[in-house]
Amino acid sequence: MIKTDILIVGAGPVGLFTVFEAGLMKLSCHVIDTIPKIGGQLNEIYPKKPIYDIPGFPIILAGDLIKNLMDQASPFNPSFTLGERAEFITKTRDDSYIITTDMGTEHEAKVIIISAGLGSFEPRKPLIENISKYENKGIEYIIRDPKMFLDKKVFISGGGDSALDWAIYLAEKSSNPVGLIHRSEMFRAHKDSIKKIYALEKKGKIILYTNSEVIDIDGDELLKSIYIKKKNNEIKKEKLEYWLPLFGMSPKLGPINNWGLNIEKNAILVDNKIDYQTNLKGVFAVGDINTYPGKLKLILCGFHEATLAVQSAYKIINPNKKYILKYTTVQGIQGFNKN
Repeated sequence: MIKTDILIVGAGPVGLFTVFEAGLMKLSCHVIDTIPKIGGQLNEIYPKKPIYDIPGFPIILAGDLIKNLMDQASPFNPSFTLGERAEFITKTRDDSYIITTDMGTEHEAKVIIISAGLGSFEPRKPLIENISKYENKGIEYIIRDPKMFLDKKVFISGGGDSALDWAIYLAEKSSNPVGLIHRSEMFRAHKDSIKKIYALEKKGKIILYTNSEVIDIDGDELLKSIYIKKKNNEIKKEKLEYWLPLFGMSPKLGPINNWGLNIEKNAILVDNKIDYQTNLKGVFAVGDINTYPGKLKLILCGFHEATLAVQSAYKIINPNKKYILKYTTVQGIQGFNKN
C-alpha cells in the first residue's frame, strides 16, 4: 500500500504543478499516470510543440515546460506510479480513499486530486483485422523500454513528433536500420526532426516509406511480417521483430466514469465558487478534466485551480491546524528531507 497526503491522478503539467503547491504547504504527493513517463500528452504526443500562453514565457516547447515543472516540484520528492491506470476507488472507515490501478497497485490518501487532462489516453490502433493477436507479441503502441528495440528489426508507423523522435533515437543507437512508414509525404513534426530523418535515410540508418501504409500482418506466436501498400499500389512485404504504430493517443474518461462523480459531457463537474471539489468530499478535479460555467481549457487555468484545491486539501488533511499563507519570496522553497 502506497500512502501519501494527496494522491494525484495525472502526471501532466497541472498534476506536476499541484505537487509544487502541495509541497509549499508541507503535503506529500504521489502521482499515478497511465502513460509510462511524466508529462501527459505534452510529452507523449507533442513534446516539441511551442506553447505561447504560459506566464513569463513568450514561447516554450511542451517538453521543456514539463522539464521545468518537474524541476520545480523536485524539492518535494514526489513519487510516481507510471504506466498504470487508476481503475477503482473505495472509501475507508476513516474517510481516506484507496485507489487501485489496473496492475493491482494500491494507494491510500485523505485527498484525491484528479488532473487527468482529457482522461486516460488509449492508443489509436490501425484498422487491421487480426491486430490484437500480436499486441505485446511484436506490436507495441507505447515505447516503455527503448532498450528492448535496439539492434532489432523494427518498423515504426506514424508522421508526428513521437514517431519521428523514436525513429531517430533507435536509428542512432541501433546497429540495424529502422523502418519508418507514413501515409503522406508531409510530416506533422518539428522541422529539425524531419531533417534528421532524411539525413539518416541517406546514411542507410532509416528505411523510409512515404505515401505508404501497413495493410496486413502475419506471424505465428509472434509477429513476423508486415505488408506495406506503396503509392503505386505495389505491396511490399517486410520481415521484422517489432512493429510500432505510433499514431498518438485517444483520450477517454475511462474508469473514472464509474467512480460516482457527477459527469457532464465527458468532464467532471466541480464547484468553481470555492475550490474545484467534486460531489465526493476530498476528491477534486483540476485542469482539462473538469467543467463548470465559464470553463476554459488552458494550462494556466489549471494551475489556478490546482492552487485553490490544495488550500482546501490542507484543511481536510489537517483539520485542527490553521495554515497561514506566506509568499515564496518570504519563505523560499523549503523542500522535504529525502529520508
